[in-house]
Amino acid sequence: MNANEDYEELSSIARQGSGSACRSIYSGLVKWCMGKNDDGSDSMAVQLVDESHWSDLVIIIAVVSSKQKETSGTSGMRDTVETSPLLQYRAQTVVPGRILKMEEAIKNRDFESFARLTGADSNQFHAVCLDTSPPIFYMNDKSHWIINLVEKWNHSEGTPQGTYSSV
Repeated sequence: MNANEDYEELSSIARQGSGSACRSIYSGLVKWCMGKNDDGSDSMAVQLVDESHWSDLVIIIAVVSSKQKETSGTSGMRDTVETSPLLQYRAQTVVPGRILKMEEAIKNRDFESFARLTGADSNQFHAVCLDTSPPIFYMNDKSHWIINLVEKWNHSEGTPQGTYSSV
């Protein structure tokens, strides 16, 4: 087995423990591939670019609450799949094109496109959460404050200086 196959296997195993865990196997920027199996067993992450590709890209993580989420990602996704018509639209119509645009933005180190796509995707993710029954609320007042701050900063500069993705 070569190193790439090792990473793919580790990513697939990590995915079984946590949906987003598969992305943490690689460094750099990573794409989480859905796979085709209903049980998600072939869902894994792949590295798009290594950490040296976009060396001036800075990622800041702000933990705005130490409390455990009221709705876990697993149960939230289950409820969303069962009750949100917006999820189907997002998955079938929006996400495939957005992924292609994001991969292009990453490849070209196009921060303006990267920022706009990231913010739009985060906003739509939370719209789907609100469309779920019962609604899921992952953000809090601090999350909203950060989003507002980033949007005001970007507007004042006339071009994106930052972006956000909130869960």
